Amino acid sequence: MTNISPLHDISIRAFASDNYSGVHPEILDALTAANQGHQVAYGEDVYTAKLREVLTSHFGPQMRAFPVFNGTGANVTALQSLLPRWGAVICASTAHINVDENGAPERIGGMKLLQIPAPDGKLTPALIDQEAWGWGDEHRAQPLAVSITQSTELGTLYTVEEITAIAEHCHKHGMTLHMDGARLGNAAAALGVTLGAMTSGAGVDILSLGGTKNGMMYGECIVSLNPEASPGLDYLRKMNMQLASKMRFVSAQFITLYEGDLWLRSASHANAMAQRLRAAVEKIDGVELTQATESNAVFAKLPAGVADRLRSSFRFYDWDQATGEVRWMCTFDTSEADVDAFAEAIAREIAADPGTPAGPQDPEALPIS
Repeated sequence: MTNISPLHDISIRAFASDNYSGVHPEILDALTAANQGHQVAYGEDVYTAKLREVLTSHFGPQMRAFPVFNGTGANVTALQSLLPRWGAVICASTAHINVDENGAPERIGGMKLLQIPAPDGKLTPALIDQEAWGWGDEHRAQPLAVSITQSTELGTLYTVEEITAIAEHCHKHGMTLHMDGARLGNAAAALGVTLGAMTSGAGVDILSLGGTKNGMMYGECIVSLNPEASPGLDYLRKMNMQLASKMRFVSAQFITLYEGDLWLRSASHANAMAQRLRAAVEKIDGVELTQATESNAVFAKLPAGVADRLRSSFRFYDWDQATGEVRWMCTFDTSEADVDAFAEAIAREIAADPGTPAGPQDPEALPIS
């Protein structure tokens, strides 16, 4: 057996993204089990069949599941399935599809994004109406879909009632509703509701279901909750290079995550660590919390220079370089000791330079997911 040692310092902890964490041990075990013997390729395997049963228990018998490689692929392919060539998508200006997917919706998906400023990351029917107009005007891309994120890019949450109101508003105007659920588990855990209550039960037409941010090695899943609204996914998935030949390894991870309560345990822990971090830093003079901490993200402003000094030990991203706002993410393997050590480091760096006014930091990196 080959002796393989880590190439990185495993003691270093990051608060940059829940993508930084490793793979949950239970999911690694599932991958090992699925790795035995041969299985039919391209989704005709027993694991993908089992995944359909598992997701049906959450989202209802009408749903169809399409495992894919990543979140951008899931979002672009899902939205393509909702739209004709002339269709446009209404989204918040902070939406991942607008900020962090490098033009993929426009260049690969061929759709126009109609973005709306939303200070808390959440759309409402009134905000949607700012761009929901011009149907029949050949000079305007037709607003035919709305995309919301749960939890949002700012860590805030839509209630079931808010999602239902948005879905009803969309459908009244002949539009469909897509949900980017990269952190859907965190939202469900925080709200104490089922995955289905926020999605199929609330009128969402199609879902990008997250896995990587909640302990999987790789993979997301498009869940068509209203198949009549999203035809052609079999073909679009292949056309967009999102059809895995060895799909059993994506499906086996999703089975382990969603068949039992692993998704809930992992998300609940990440949320709890974010609350612990918020409680610790709000006591520190010089830290200004900027968003509600409703899931596993904490947003704050720090005095100038502090963020850059902190990043020598704890990596995290600038959220708004102009204002000095930063984002700290917790994940399934963030420990209480990690949080406490980070909070102590923040207090120490601020105390080392007391009196420095809050302001923008030198850019280290932009948040990518």
